Amino acid sequence: MTTEFRTAALASKAWPYEEARKLLKRYPDGKPAKNGQPAPIIFETGYGPSGLPHIGTFNEVLRTTMVRHAFQMLSDAPTRLIEFSDDMDGLRKVPDNVPNQAMLTEHLGKPLSRIPDPFGKFESFAAHNNAMLRDFLDRFGFEYEFISSASQYEGGVFDDALKGVLRHYDAIMGVMLPTLRKERAATYSPILPISPKTGVVLQVPVEVVDAEAGTIRFTDSDGEVLEQSVLGGQAKLQWKVDWAMRWVALGVDYEMYGKDLIDSGIQSGKIARVLGGRPPEGLVYEMFLDEKGEKISKSKGNGLTLEQWLDYGTQESLAFFAYREPKKAKQLHIGVIPRAVDEYFQFRGTYPTLPVEQKLGNPVHHIHNGAVPAEVPPVTFGLLLNLAGVLGASATAEQMRGYLSNYIEGGAVSPELDALIDHALAYNRDYVAPTLQRRKPEGIEIPALERLDRELAAAPADASAVDLQNIVYAIGNEGGFDPLRAWFGALYETLLGSTQGPRMGSFIALYGIDNTRKLIAEALATG
Repeated sequence: MTTEFRTAALASKAWPYEEARKLLKRYPDGKPAKNGQPAPIIFETGYGPSGLPHIGTFNEVLRTTMVRHAFQMLSDAPTRLIEFSDDMDGLRKVPDNVPNQAMLTEHLGKPLSRIPDPFGKFESFAAHNNAMLRDFLDRFGFEYEFISSASQYEGGVFDDALKGVLRHYDAIMGVMLPTLRKERAATYSPILPISPKTGVVLQVPVEVVDAEAGTIRFTDSDGEVLEQSVLGGQAKLQWKVDWAMRWVALGVDYEMYGKDLIDSGIQSGKIARVLGGRPPEGLVYEMFLDEKGEKISKSKGNGLTLEQWLDYGTQESLAFFAYREPKKAKQLHIGVIPRAVDEYFQFRGTYPTLPVEQKLGNPVHHIHNGAVPAEVPPVTFGLLLNLAGVLGASATAEQMRGYLSNYIEGGAVSPELDALIDHALAYNRDYVAPTLQRRKPEGIEIPALERLDRELAAAPADASAVDLQNIVYAIGNEGGFDPLRAWFGALYETLLGSTQGPRMGSFIALYGIDNTRKLIAEALATG
């Protein structure tokens, strides 16, 4: 890391650097060493595997990774990123988007790690969803350590921390009870024993019998009073207490979370202090919303899946979407993908020319951890979609490459552009082609199209996109269109069947003058 970059990062207003500087303030003299070795700064993200992973889950890992990388630019201290799965949680509701729902219903209330996989592929429901998450994170190249709640509880890793919860039982109740409704407070316990008879995570009052031995007393669901250890996976903690215990047990220094968990973060922070720890630094981010403006839910399955985005857009475009404005609520649906793809490449194209300070504020710097690819595709994703649109739902990659080889200087289609072609064809087939509907030209649009046809006929076959754009612009400017964008809107609607489109000069150069004249002839024939 150059001194120039580190100096700029210390002052950068890009949110990952602002977050990373919180950790410098947390440990002005560095994190205290353990056993004579430098202690790593520990970043954590959490995942609740009650439903299939969605982009919100991935988003948290991505953003936390960006903060980790920003911190590594500011400091030489070692770091770790823990991806923690809360798979000891009891299944409260059967997700709408999984098979074998009747089977899952029979296991309601049991830890997710002890429920059969409804997909029949893994040893448990949690293992299936954990594997899906890890697969995507691995594909994206994240560096992380996966830890499951079940492994920590059942393996005894949390045993000392659980004894600490029992020792401070009254103080923890003092934090939680004022936040609960009267009815809830009457039966609340920070400890959730697991019934030895049914395997269900019980929401019942408990009595601490021996904190040092880790034993409690409670009434099982059949009315029998039992004395049982909380150690070795025989109990788990309520959510807010569990979160705090985990921070303390694992030594977490940084964890971001969504706006919906603000209250949980406050109470968990208080409990962490009761347990002798310190709550981590973090960012409170806004939630992703679906197309209707509703919060995306794993159990509802109303958001985009990771696979859906990657069918229609690039990994980098997904990272770009996640990076932008983390404190602002954003709608996340199929329709945002094309813009994310193109804006990512726009920012990538400007990166090499920027001074260091502006590079650190460019989203692509954080997406690529400073190693930003130099080249950008010669056409926009939007232009590819328009080409696919006029070719129809049955368009092939070979057809697209044929047009591009004539348009691109040198004629070579790069692997990155080739991947964009596949995304454009899929998006056009599934979402654009079914909606395209060309309308008849009317009024002043008819003579303007006739003039465009004549001028294209007179233009040289190798006319540049700029020259063709100038022709289109002059016709609209002299044709009585007010505002001028009405002319471009007419071209999109009559020639492409869409309400929006590309720079027409670029489209004509790509699609070809003769082919464009055929589109114009078809439009005029309907007018």
